[in-house]
Parts: sequence; C-alpha cells; structure tokens
Amino acid sequence: MPEKHDIDAGATPLSAEALRKQVLQREMEEMDKERKLKAIQEQKHADFAADFLKKHVTEEEIAMVRRLVANAVRDGKFEAMVYSFPSELCSDSGRAINSADRDWPETLQGKAKEFFERYQTYGKPQGYKLKAMIINFPGGVPGDVGFFLNWAPDKV
Repeated sequence: MPEKHDIDAGATPLSAEALRKQVLQREMEEMDKERKLKAIQEQKHADFAADFLKKHVTEEEIAMVRRLVANAVRDGKFEAMVYSFPSELCSDSGRAINSADRDWPETLQGKAKEFFERYQTYGKPQGYKLKAMIINFPGGVPGDVGFFLNWAPDKV
C-alpha cells in the first residue's frame, strides 16, 4: 500500500533547475561537513604531534605498557605491541624502520626516542627485545610505527 505524502498533486512541479539547485545545496552541505570534520582531525593530529615531540613519557603511558605486557602474558603470548605512533614523526618518515636498517633508533624523536631509551636502560638488561615495524600502509606509504616488546626465550 503506497504511503500518503503531503504533496499537492495539482501543484506545478518544480523545474529541473530548482531540483538541480536542491541537489547542489545538499552536496555543498555535505562537503562543508566533511571539511569541518577534516579540520578537527587535522587539529587532533597536530595536537598529538606537538605532545609527542615536546612532552615526556607519562607514568600513565608506562603503566599502559605494563598492562599490555601483563595481558599478553595472561593470554600465553611472548610479545605485545606496546606503543604506536605515526611514521611521519620519525626524522626519516619511517624509512629506516621499513627497510630494517640497523640504525633505525637514530631516526626516533620525542616520546618514541624516550620509550626506546627506557627500553635500553630497563628492558634490554632484563632480557627483553624490542622491534619496530611499520604496521599499516595507507595509500601504499608507511603509516604507523609499532613498538613490539618480546620476552620469548632465545632459540638454540
């Protein structure tokens, strides 16, 4: 059964030009909404980058790493991704990490560098291993870097 609409069947129909204008207006409103959303996302990214490059690793971030490791152990795993950040925040945009260059730690900046230094000071002497990998490739280019902490026994 057709739905009843409040349309005057006897009225003169809108012109094709008027309909095109309605469609164009909706498209412009959608584009404006997308532009505003993109600006918000860009600001969040800029704020993250500023925090990442200028501030220090917090106690909460260290606690998060410990929780991730504890959860992995509880699940019977020997490795956990404990930190991630955009590769563009490396001095070479993640190229050394992506190509497994042994000098990749030299490209780290900000909190990533501080996390790596903490690993060198506390984790490595305790037998942990750390590897960095590009974990996604949006548009075919390196996206985010993941730090993976490993405590598996050495293979004989």
